[in-house]
Amino acid sequence: MPRRLPEKTRYIERRPRRFRERSLGSRTFFQPAPVKEGQEIDVVIDDIGSRGDGITRIQGFLIFVPQTKIKERLKVKIVKVKGRFAIAEKVSKKEEVS
Repeated sequence: MPRRLPEKTRYIERRPRRFRERSLGSRTFFQPAPVKEGQEIDVVIDDIGSRGDGITRIQGFLIFVPQTKIKERLKVKIVKVKGRFAIAEKVSKKEEVS
């Protein structure tokens, strides 16, 4: 026979659980993006994304740059900033890093 709870605790209204704030490495969801739309910055492409775009990071914030290669050094202009990432376009190409 299953054990029954005492009368005191059986009909207590329970409060919803609160979850801890999630974080992305050193960035949390509530910090502002370190880049703004229209800003031009010098970057080095670190990685390639699943869609073939180059990826660079600034303070843990992802920036996608289409039509780039790994170790390519570029000057890019930020086109769109979202919550977790930004999209940039090439402005000029510099020499490659070896």
